[in-house]
Amino acid sequence: MAAEADGPIKRVLVPLLLPEKCYDQIFVQWDLLHVPCLKILLSKGLGLGIVAGSLLVKLPQVFKILGAKSAEGLSLQSVMLELVALTGTMVYSIINNFPFSSWGEALFLMLQTVTICFLVLHYRGQTVKACYALVLLVLLSPLTPMAVVTLLQASNVPAVVVGKLLQAATNYHNGHTGQLSAITVFLLFGGSLARIFTSIQETGDLLMAGTFVVSSLCNGLIAAQLLFYWNAKAPHKKKKEQ
Repeated sequence: MAAEADGPIKRVLVPLLLPEKCYDQIFVQWDLLHVPCLKILLSKGLGLGIVAGSLLVKLPQVFKILGAKSAEGLSLQSVMLELVALTGTMVYSIINNFPFSSWGEALFLMLQTVTICFLVLHYRGQTVKACYALVLLVLLSPLTPMAVVTLLQASNVPAVVVGKLLQAATNYHNGHTGQLSAITVFLLFGGSLARIFTSIQETGDLLMAGTFVVSSLCNGLIAAQLLFYWNAKAPHKKKKEQ
């Protein structure tokens, strides 16, 4: 009976959350305090949780813009730089064959960020001229040298810093956070903190881990501003008298 029950459990956990060696260590030998395997389990669980959460993390921001019919308070340059950073992380991870659980949220955040970018442009009355899909295909193709992909990932740090500082400056200049979604900001902050551990554990890539350290600091700054300006309201624009 134990062996029969062991089958379905093993199929669920291996290799999604645990390598077979760790499954045997924990569930066959009952070594429940085996630290290396517990770290793998925690990292995989956190990683998949972040990926699952990323499916919805920016939707509150999208709905807030749509509901207000305005993108006031959002820095277009910040959104576009975030898109560059997400693209760099995704391409770098795919080329290096990192496990999906260590970078999968970049794919879903990228799609949502493209939507936000479109909405910001739309409500500013600007024409969207995008060739993003073509650029992405070129970066993922064998034509792109690994040195270029690594450089793109390395550029994530300045892209994240500059992008978030532009948003922070916009918040400070306006004296409020406009249509920024608190749910999205705090989820991004928590996710980037967790990604520091999962990047080290699953990829061992210091460039990836360093990017998430910087991202956490910058997301923390925006989160702190959201709390500081919590009760601040955007001034209503007066209609011009005819």
